[in-house]
Amino acid sequence: MFTGIEPHMIRSGQQKIDWAFAHMPVLKQIAEDFDVEKPFQGLRVAASIHVEAKTACLAKVLARGGAEVALTGCNPLSTQDDVAAALAQSGIQVYCRHGVDTETYFEHLRQTLAFRPHLIIDDGGDFAQLLHTSCKDLAADLIGGSEETTTGVKRLRILEKAGRLAYPVIAVNDARCKHLFDNRYGTGQSVLTAIMAATNLLIAGKVVVVAGFGMCGKGVAQRAYAMGARVIITEVDPVRACEALMEGYDVMSMKQAAAIGDLFITVTGCCDVITKEHILAMKNGAILCNAGHFDVEINLQDLKSLSQSVQDVRAGVESYQVSVDKSIRVLAKGRLVNLAAGDGHPAEIMDMSFALQALSARYLVRYGRSMKPGVYEIPEDIDRTVARAMLATMDKAIDELSPDQVWYLENWDLDTDV
Repeated sequence: MFTGIEPHMIRSGQQKIDWAFAHMPVLKQIAEDFDVEKPFQGLRVAASIHVEAKTACLAKVLARGGAEVALTGCNPLSTQDDVAAALAQSGIQVYCRHGVDTETYFEHLRQTLAFRPHLIIDDGGDFAQLLHTSCKDLAADLIGGSEETTTGVKRLRILEKAGRLAYPVIAVNDARCKHLFDNRYGTGQSVLTAIMAATNLLIAGKVVVVAGFGMCGKGVAQRAYAMGARVIITEVDPVRACEALMEGYDVMSMKQAAAIGDLFITVTGCCDVITKEHILAMKNGAILCNAGHFDVEINLQDLKSLSQSVQDVRAGVESYQVSVDKSIRVLAKGRLVNLAAGDGHPAEIMDMSFALQALSARYLVRYGRSMKPGVYEIPEDIDRTVARAMLATMDKAIDELSPDQVWYLENWDLDTDV
């Protein structure tokens, strides 16, 4: 558990949490409902998410709903220790530290699952991995879970297809209020913000290579282009490649892009997107970073094998000396750059995502015991509830279908003459 808490850390962490919550009006409204309803009374909730200010707000909202909450990270470099300290002081069980090694990271995951949760919130599927392997016994009380990321949902669907998924999971990532906003606008802004903070370099005029044109890649490309970059997209999906062309970006293979890119951002969810052959073709001073969940998209072993030395040149920036006249810079050790080198998504974006998480948890309490193991889409009414609440916080109104319009959209009379 998080120990050795110093008062200044608690104050710093609480300031961050207070600032975030002040800009999360939808989650604040849900918290007020939970204060009265207490939907999680007597239940234990375990979460493996990036431990920073916005996720702290989610944890505290769940606690206000009556839950006992245990929290750990989903990335060794994204934990903010001052936020963790403030949460631990508030009574939430916290098992994480910034910068721990892989063994300690997984030990923290196991310690959190030892809480024997009724509900889990997963980000990337590390809880799922343990609950289907070495920690099966810790799922005895589990009602169900939710998954925050594209990568995690993909892993869960693999388990489901193999008939091995042990509990029902709501794919929060696939909700419209999540992937249309969090993945696109949240990732887009936070990735570019983190890169600029880590490097203090200009984006305008640079050739930015974005690997992957899913929702996250779209957001990164959009923001880079808006800041004056020349954007190249690399893809394996021909339809997405066509879409990128239609958006005005150039499209080529990574092998072609390697020689001309200044800044490379991987957003694919796959491994070995940048390997030895690409690194050898890159120009001196090329910057590599990853915005996918796991640190496997840039093959750092290949880079190390080619390098004569490695040194820290700025906080979160390592320079690999490949030859006398060529160095390659890597941000945040190839981990999720927007959280390992920044504060993650804007608060208003995570307001929507974590509102979905909170309402999905309540849905599982109500219906999870009757749901078979599987990956479930988020109920449409939850998605719409969050969207309407967000619009209301911005004092925006929309139209409603009239009864005649509803009938028109739902009926087609083949016998009617025109």
